[in-house]
Amino acid sequence: MNSLVMDYLITEGYRDAAESFKKEAGVESKVDLDTMAERIKIREAINEGKVDEVTEMINDFDPELLDMKPMLYFHIQQQKLIEFIRENKMEEALTFAQRELAPQGEEHPEILPELERCMALFAFPDPESSPFGDLLKPSHKHLVAGELNAAILESQNEQTTTKLHSIMRILLWAQDQLTQNKIVYPRMEDISSGLINRDT
Repeated sequence: MNSLVMDYLITEGYRDAAESFKKEAGVESKVDLDTMAERIKIREAINEGKVDEVTEMINDFDPELLDMKPMLYFHIQQQKLIEFIRENKMEEALTFAQRELAPQGEEHPEILPELERCMALFAFPDPESSPFGDLLKPSHKHLVAGELNAAILESQNEQTTTKLHSIMRILLWAQDQLTQNKIVYPRMEDISSGLINRDT
């Protein structure tokens, strides 16, 4: 169990927690924790809304990464637009959207639904309480940071999902298969609490 926790902390980029856990649980890491520094800096910059710094750090880290991942590049640029809107810099936001995001939409039509959601924020006097206000929440920054973290890990030939996540996916798949085949088994009803229903 300790190795699963350590794997999660390393893959998700929580170096300080991984170092503390290493000391407290006596678990060795297969990865040099110092190599996580760049991923952590990039994640922190995204969470602080410093999108230009993020782009610069990524280009210093791997100049081809954003060229190879147009959807990731769009999400980073989308976050920059969101930061303009959050700061109520609507003129800059509109100019940026027209100059940077619109051409991406023409080149990659798959991003148009997300671009339209983001542009809809302009239609509301209070974008945060609009139906698209979720884009302005910290959870959206965390999604972008997670996508970026996975892309960096992939570029380093590291695993992009935690072993714990993989185990949970297998558990849910197995339960679905058992249910479809009408097999009675103790079903985990709530993964977060470990609640098991033995009558299923």
